[in-house]
Amino acid sequence: MKIYVAGIGPGTAADITPAVIKAVADSNVIVGYKYYFQFIEKFIAENALCVDTGMKKEKERAEMAFHYAEKGNTVCVISSGDAGIYGMAPLIYEMKKERNSDVEIVAFPGISAFQKAASLLGAPMGHDFCVISLSDLMTPWKVIESRIKAAAEADFITAVYNPKSNGRYWQLYRLKELFLKYRSKDNIIGFVRQAGRKDQNIKIENLEDFDPEEVDMFTVVIIGNSQSYNWNGTFITPRGYYQDSDKDENCKIGQHIMIKSFHTIKGELKNPDIPVWKLWPMLHAIHTTADFDMENLLWMDDEATAILYNKVECGLIKTIVTDVSMVAAGIRKKALERLGITTVCYINDSRAVEMAKEQNITRAQAGMRLAAREYPNALYVFGNAPTALLELCAMIRKGICKPSGIIAAPVGFVHVEESKQAAKAMIGIPKIIIAGRKGGSNLAATLVNSVLAFDDAKLLKPGRDV
Repeated sequence: MKIYVAGIGPGTAADITPAVIKAVADSNVIVGYKYYFQFIEKFIAENALCVDTGMKKEKERAEMAFHYAEKGNTVCVISSGDAGIYGMAPLIYEMKKERNSDVEIVAFPGISAFQKAASLLGAPMGHDFCVISLSDLMTPWKVIESRIKAAAEADFITAVYNPKSNGRYWQLYRLKELFLKYRSKDNIIGFVRQAGRKDQNIKIENLEDFDPEEVDMFTVVIIGNSQSYNWNGTFITPRGYYQDSDKDENCKIGQHIMIKSFHTIKGELKNPDIPVWKLWPMLHAIHTTADFDMENLLWMDDEATAILYNKVECGLIKTIVTDVSMVAAGIRKKALERLGITTVCYINDSRAVEMAKEQNITRAQAGMRLAAREYPNALYVFGNAPTALLELCAMIRKGICKPSGIIAAPVGFVHVEESKQAAKAMIGIPKIIIAGRKGGSNLAATLVNSVLAFDDAKLLKPGRDV
């Protein structure tokens, strides 16, 4: 009295395990979906009884298996792929429990369809993954959709079973729509139709270009994670061995940590598909504050980071004026030395102190008045004082100065938002602004650092000057 539950693999004799071949050969009754018998017929004993059924007859097949096993036969129930993955194994065990049967159950694993498809695509399953079936015969679509969202948001490599049939055609479109909410449009996706069989078809493309109409019920779809890539027609998801290598001897531990942090942040952005001139300062801002609200608050003129960097590289920006000394302290000294730039802050200048007293203005305002005369074309950076930013804007309007750029991140509750709106109105000057009440000296400084190291942005390799 025994039932073998055997996964016969994806569809070729070469992918059937020796243990499964022996189980088939030792059984005098074979039970399965009729389509699958063609793959094991040469292993079936000469006098064995083959009991086949049509599709969607799983419970009937299980009942037949127990019927024959309880009469003393050795029965082998076959499933494609692995019997424990959307196969017959769970049903057989549940039925044994329901019948309180004494029949012995022995399950043999098989090569699952997603494993076969993965091997044909290359190495897409190299990191954490999940498998989701789009069939809603047994599972409500609401539950399936919640799992799709979770997989997409958590950056799981995702294998998709039962992606489509004649009656189920829209579910795969919905999956694509959901993934594009959480993933880049360039996220790698691959699919294999009839894996290991005569009409095998393999394709790798990006998520945006993926056409669900190319998929049918005999297809396995595999969606990579944010690190997956297509190399010469091979779908690869790195495990991380090269990520931690010391191949780059110039990459110190601080920079190495910063690089890993940036990749983590990029993977968690709601919208990673933004141009590098905006992505680069955004990553710096989030890294400094651990605040993903920066994704909503960062406001920039088009190409502002690139324009400011080009001015630095061409020698048009040689001085950075800051509203408070803490901003200057946060700008990387190695970057300033490398690029030949000096920082200036007038907050503690005796002239600014005296002017503030005489004219009943803040020292930050007074400092801007001095700076506008001495460095009218400098890069002006604000991390604290909205009064200083408003003063600068007023002087620009009067033609007293024309800065090479403005980085505005004053913080607080009085005149802060107004000062940033005023800065936005300074047409013709490239600006990077943190909208709303949030800001701070550290945030202003990190935005400057992003400009000074913009040539590292394409490689996503921050921290050169750490």
